[in-house]
Amino acid sequence: MSTTDRLAESLSQSHWTPKTGAEVLVASLVRHGVEVVFAYPGGASMPMHQALTRVRDKVRTILPRHEQGGIFAAEGYARVTGRTGIVMATSGPGALNLVTGLADAKLDSLPIIAITGQVPTKVIGTDAFQETPMVEVCRAITKHHYLVQNARDIPRIVKEAFHIANSGRPGPVLIDVPKDIQNTLVPNADLDPPMDLPGYRLPSPPRTEVIDEVVAAIRQSKRPIIYCGGGITSMDAGHEIRELAEKAGIPVAMTLQGLGAIPSDHYLSLGMLGMHGTVYANNAVNEADLLLALGVRFDDRVTGKLSEFAKHGRIVHVDIDPSEINKNKTANIEVHSDVKSFLTALLPKVEPSDSGDWLRQVDAWRASDPMTYDQRDDAIMPQYVLDQFSKLAKGNFLMTTGVGQHQMWAAQWTNFQRPRTWVTSGGLGSMGFGLPAAMGVQAAFPDALVVDVDGDGSFVMNIQELATVFCEKLPVKVILLNNQHLGMVVQWEDRFHAGNRAHTYLGPVDHPEAIGEGSGALPEVTYPDFVTIAKGFGIAARQIRKKSEVIDALKEMIAHPGAYVLDIMVPYQEHVLPMIPAGGTYKDIIKS
Repeated sequence: MSTTDRLAESLSQSHWTPKTGAEVLVASLVRHGVEVVFAYPGGASMPMHQALTRVRDKVRTILPRHEQGGIFAAEGYARVTGRTGIVMATSGPGALNLVTGLADAKLDSLPIIAITGQVPTKVIGTDAFQETPMVEVCRAITKHHYLVQNARDIPRIVKEAFHIANSGRPGPVLIDVPKDIQNTLVPNADLDPPMDLPGYRLPSPPRTEVIDEVVAAIRQSKRPIIYCGGGITSMDAGHEIRELAEKAGIPVAMTLQGLGAIPSDHYLSLGMLGMHGTVYANNAVNEADLLLALGVRFDDRVTGKLSEFAKHGRIVHVDIDPSEINKNKTANIEVHSDVKSFLTALLPKVEPSDSGDWLRQVDAWRASDPMTYDQRDDAIMPQYVLDQFSKLAKGNFLMTTGVGQHQMWAAQWTNFQRPRTWVTSGGLGSMGFGLPAAMGVQAAFPDALVVDVDGDGSFVMNIQELATVFCEKLPVKVILLNNQHLGMVVQWEDRFHAGNRAHTYLGPVDHPEAIGEGSGALPEVTYPDFVTIAKGFGIAARQIRKKSEVIDALKEMIAHPGAYVLDIMVPYQEHVLPMIPAGGTYKDIIKS
């Protein structure tokens, strides 16, 4: 029985046959295996929402409290499952609220389909109520985009959207559907039509001679290193990257989006590299004679000053997107391929190498500049919180973050054991990402421990999603590292602007901390009062201020059966270290 026949049988059993464009669209989503949709209704998208009610037994529709929350949730869902995340919004302001998430998904290579309602076809271009030209707005921040002009095209467009979003380098696809198209009758719709993508080509498997060239480069190398990123996660190549590292004895440095490629506590793991990476990862990458760059794009937060990055060795760059190869750093060996296909072809030919001297040098760097922090007893250090959480959770968790200092501390101090357990906004750095992304992760894995590590500035940007968490019974946990400031900007103020506060204190504007003249002591009353806010949304919450409370509070949070906000007061003077200043080199690294 074909997929279409199975769908037809399923739909007949539910006594529903799709008739309108909106119903055909929803039936097409069902055909492609969609189980969760994050959707916020409005006038121009009502027919699609009405159609979603017809498939309640097949598709869970989660109502976010803001469209941005919806698309961030879809991103979280996509990252941990590898499946396409689906978000839906109405026209105009609703659709525009998806823009940040579309740009975020584009930069972080996440498969998303955003379906937006649009004003009726006959009034497009007349500045009708809640009209915005979404295709034009989103042209540069989507992998592909459609304005549906014929209801009969909907099944083909949806089929193409899934193919484009989740093949090659994953990315977001926009489908803009005018309301009259949604209401158009589509008798006997073909839900499995042929696709029409003449210009869309996926790369061929890597050529044998290129694989042999890479094998020879590894054999000749005395100081090789693997620099791997989000492509490892996207292509589910974690097993292969670990096998390569172990077989050839090559240490591994990961980008922010590559964390989890190999276990954090693996001997060959050097942790994260780049601006806030480990000293030893940055030393190793820049002293290596061979850099195996796998599924990475040589982002500025990794490279710093490009002319000085990895200039002592040859570069093998493997990426599924040919536009990334030689874009920022010239490769000696170019491999246009997905990393899983490349590694699958490479592994049988790679031989164990004599890397003892190189690994001893890496060990010396580890010993001279280990990851550490001030072991204070008079304050709760954020690094201590993440370290203790990792010990308690033992790798059995899925983590999201907002953006800021807390994000970098989480990257540095959390023990990740496998890919797709770490969800963060990397390329765009979207504050407010953590809580809604955790909703999407929890929707994908209802029984998993899902924790959002957040800062007070980032958390408040989408705090309304606590209502979604409560109403949808999503037991998301929030570790809120609350320093009453925009911590990362404060750090830059301290390092590069003589500590002058330029609107980075989140309390009352007449408070001394607002201009950098306060005592730095924790305020007796915090603003906002996150415990009261959380409880107002029906969420359990607790605030702690003493180091002695941390472990018991984390245990209480983990054991709680529902959602939980743990508000942890931390000092705003603490900086994320190590740190390479923007545009600097590994020799400029700040350690204290």
